Amino acid sequence: MAVYIMTNRPDGTLYIGMTSNLQHRVWQHRTHALPGFTDRYNLNRLIWYELHSEMRVAIQREKSLKRWRRAWKVSLIQENNPAWQDLWTEVAVG
Repeated sequence: MAVYIMTNRPDGTLYIGMTSNLQHRVWQHRTHALPGFTDRYNLNRLIWYELHSEMRVAIQREKSLKRWRRAWKVSLIQENNPAWQDLWTEVAVG
């Protein structure tokens, strides 16, 4: 399980999600395979993710992050990815 954050550019719109298959889910966002928020705002850059071994923990973490203030989310991203680099290659390669 993974909790992740997508964006369209550094300091841009943020989307928080949870999935059991991060590689596939990010590919869906990047290719606009599904209509919705990430498609509408072109959120195709993976900028943060966290892996969990239990679904209930991942779901709780996703819900918690969604309640955070934007500044806290930005701080979380910058702690781990200060340049807001797209982490897709890291996930795609495995």
